Amino acid sequence: MVAPPFPPTDVSLHAVTDTEAVPIADPSISLVEQIKLRRVKKGPFVAGIAAKTDSENFKDQEKNKDRPAAKRWGDLLTLESRSRKPSSLKAAAKFLAQEGLISLGGGLPSSDYFPFENIGAKVPTIGEFSEEETRVTGQEMTIGKHDVKEGKSVFDLSIALNYGQGTGSAQMLRWVTEHTEIVHDPPYKDWSCVLTPGSSYPLEQVYRMFGNRGDYVLYEEFTFATAVETAFPLGLRPCGVKVDAEGLLPSDLDEILSNWDEKARGAKKPVLLYTVPSGQNPTGATQSESRRREVYSVCQKHNLLIIEDEPYFFLQMDPYGETASAPTTNTEQFLKSLVPSLLSMDVDGRVIRLDSFSKVIAPGSRMGWVVASAEITERITRHNENSVQNPSGIAQVLMHRLLDETWGHEGYFEWLGYIRKEYTRRRNVILKACETYLAPLNGVATWVPPMAGMFLWIQIHPPAGCEDENDLQKIEQKIFDECINEKVLLTPGSWFMAEGKEQLKKNGKLFFRATYAAASEEAMVTAIERFSGALRSVFEIRG
Repeated sequence: MVAPPFPPTDVSLHAVTDTEAVPIADPSISLVEQIKLRRVKKGPFVAGIAAKTDSENFKDQEKNKDRPAAKRWGDLLTLESRSRKPSSLKAAAKFLAQEGLISLGGGLPSSDYFPFENIGAKVPTIGEFSEEETRVTGQEMTIGKHDVKEGKSVFDLSIALNYGQGTGSAQMLRWVTEHTEIVHDPPYKDWSCVLTPGSSYPLEQVYRMFGNRGDYVLYEEFTFATAVETAFPLGLRPCGVKVDAEGLLPSDLDEILSNWDEKARGAKKPVLLYTVPSGQNPTGATQSESRRREVYSVCQKHNLLIIEDEPYFFLQMDPYGETASAPTTNTEQFLKSLVPSLLSMDVDGRVIRLDSFSKVIAPGSRMGWVVASAEITERITRHNENSVQNPSGIAQVLMHRLLDETWGHEGYFEWLGYIRKEYTRRRNVILKACETYLAPLNGVATWVPPMAGMFLWIQIHPPAGCEDENDLQKIEQKIFDECINEKVLLTPGSWFMAEGKEQLKKNGKLFFRATYAAASEEAMVTAIERFSGALRSVFEIRG
């Protein structure tokens, strides 16, 4: 796919102008094609330095007009969040669209003094994604300082390297809004997107928006360690919810909240649930569609906001042992193969979805976005304006040139299908190694094949009569130390306990997490063999 032609125009100080709603009513046309038609009917996309815009400019207004609005969440906002006011300097950008306006008002440096004439990268051609193929058939992608003036693109270095809006660039905001509409199509009217530097930072923002010191946040009992560590300095306390092979247990969530004792807990009922529904870190569990609907129903009953952290959503896989589905280049078939997101079920605007490119493009891109009700994304935008501003301009223009003008939406979904296939193969390698080296250990190690993500969760069952069998912390440490002696590193499960290592006594289960994301296939097999050796040594298993 080549970049479309763009009319040469001076857009150095213009805001977004393509705000007209364009109805595309033919249901036989795919969502991707509808978006292409919508772009054509809206005409040239004009978005210059610090262009002020929001997702409403890029959504299907006709489809949304009869949908309900989100519930209002202002009464749950903290004093800090309610106190944030719009940036007067950022707000002034709306005047830049006036024809003939000469601006001496902002502190925008001239691009004449940006010491980058162009930047380039070699990227895969659609359908030829491997490193070897990219070396041979990859295409050179060059981004110049004045591509917009020269009619080569809608985004260039003169715009990307200058100051931007708290929403992120209009160019990338258009892309993520369209992507959200294609993949999730939230069933309420006033959803919106805002760009962020990855997902960890907006998670902290959400905590600060809805959590006061001493409040509780609900998590899976084993959860992404950073999610708890981010909350701790803010004075927020974790409450773990039981999990099974499908992840979060709605019945336990309901029981915890139905029996919440404010006096005993020293805090009001929680208003935030943090969950990773697909390929959960660390357990690898994936919530089925029915499980997600049950979780959502419990959250409606108790008026919880759901932080849906989904870095592994597109890494959903065929069940282990089944014949792998043939990779598809059809976008709609690819999307139908995925378990629907909580966002796609959200009729209330209670889901705050954290998305990023960290696990599907590169974590160093520091590019992510939040999808939530416009009321919530407006507060996040205000927070951005007085902190990080927006993701790196270089990251934004690189991602836009790759995803929008080189691959397009269809090409990106083909890429996602490719990496899903690659991670599926890696998962199968580590599972086969477990069958070879861990299965003979008389039931000491068991596991459930993951259906998504990058992690294998291995449960350890100490043999009867094992020394220190009632002190799981000591056993876990012995296994970890012996693993290091065997020159293999797996992560102890207690590192992921929402309520800390003391939870081991209450939980009574011992786990180790292995990842199949980075090591070579040969090295993964060797690592599992060494892990088996460590378990044999600790538990004195012979034969």
